[in-house]
Amino acid sequence: ERVPLDGKIIKGTSALDTSALTGESMPRDVEPGMEVISGCINQTGILTIQTTKKYGESTVAKILDLVENASDKKGKTENFISRFARYYTPIVVFAAIALAVLPPLVTGQPFTVWIYRALTFLVISCPCALVISIPLSFFGGIGGASKIGVLVKGSNYLESLAHTEVVVFDKTGTLTKGSFAVSQINAVSMKEAQLLELAAYAEDYSNHPISLSIKKAYGKKIDHSRISDVQEIAGHGVRAVIDGKTILAGNAKLMDREGIAYIPSNAIGTVIYLACNKKYAGCIVIEDEIKADAPPAIKALKEVGVRKTVMLTGDADAVGKKVAQKLGLDQAYTELLPADKVDRVEMMLRQTTEKGKLVFVGDGINDAPVLARADVGIAMGGLGSDAAIEAADVVLMTDEPSKISAVVQIARKTIRIANENIVFALGVKILVLILGATGYANMWAAVFADVGVSVIAILNAIRAMRVKKFLPATR
Repeated sequence: ERVPLDGKIIKGTSALDTSALTGESMPRDVEPGMEVISGCINQTGILTIQTTKKYGESTVAKILDLVENASDKKGKTENFISRFARYYTPIVVFAAIALAVLPPLVTGQPFTVWIYRALTFLVISCPCALVISIPLSFFGGIGGASKIGVLVKGSNYLESLAHTEVVVFDKTGTLTKGSFAVSQINAVSMKEAQLLELAAYAEDYSNHPISLSIKKAYGKKIDHSRISDVQEIAGHGVRAVIDGKTILAGNAKLMDREGIAYIPSNAIGTVIYLACNKKYAGCIVIEDEIKADAPPAIKALKEVGVRKTVMLTGDADAVGKKVAQKLGLDQAYTELLPADKVDRVEMMLRQTTEKGKLVFVGDGINDAPVLARADVGIAMGGLGSDAAIEAADVVLMTDEPSKISAVVQIARKTIRIANENIVFALGVKILVLILGATGYANMWAAVFADVGVSVIAILNAIRAMRVKKFLPATR
């Protein structure tokens, strides 16, 4: 159940999922006296919370306000064709009138000759090739991106993606799965398989994400007849009697409380210590799993010329730095709140080159302000929050970060095709306009400069839909 307002716990203990707000992957154990923020999800126990802030002052309300303010700062790219047509159309019309009227008045030649040339001039100057092919190029690029599960909300975002210089990632749910897995088993007085079995049996009656990951790693059916007693110790762990042996499974505070001499672990992640009959048996390390798609995604971005890859996370410094190192990221900022993420992104925006664009990739409600503030915001559509998807400019429907490099390449191809059409259409039209005005091009040449150039430009624009070659090689 989601916590509706900020407050203070006056009764009960539980584990809160704060990943959507802070990006912290591990559930936070809470007890009476601790502060909780709106938007957290209560996972295990029952809590009585005394509210301390009205909705307008709550964490969720502040995040939504950040989204609105960040959106106001975001400039929209003005469409080239609109700017061009504003000047092009009146200039061409007045030029045609001048061509029909002035030469006969000056030279005394028949009006019919120059009216014919003026009409030829008008046919040639018709901007169909530009008006049709340029938007079609962008439609093709957007359609091509949708074929690989990437939704782009506008052609201006394709323009920005084509100039991607820095890509900034959230961690939990973006580069990692947001789910936990056993990464290490360090047994002392028994075999690793036996230690994992005792942990799975001790945690059998718990629905805590850490307990679920241990049971998943064990992978066998639990024989409940072997368990005679289970007692949960709030904020510490569990005590269980299994096959007549008293098993303790929990954090370091549980070992200290029970007076058990244990070996502290320096492993990065959540460490579950186990003791059997008051004797230390070993520990199990649990970590948030990195997406299999994440390492090749970072590599692919560097291969397509992205200058810098950065990670922003609310997670602990040691955890964040370890993930960044594994993935080969250039930089990582950790232990950040939503407002801190916006500040970091604004700092990086000031450091980008004049044409370079900053792309942010995230999935949680805490990412919504940053998604709105970045030049291009990319949200995970499969598992991402509604707020993140709403604030984003691009949505990855399959939650695969490797598709970011693909959409960057699609954007570059789309812009290249649009520029080709602009240069080709204008080049042919200007040439035939000059020939038509001087009497060297007849109406058939004018028709080609209009319809023929339009058809060629449209056929070229359709190429933007061919995107399969940009997909990862493993597909």
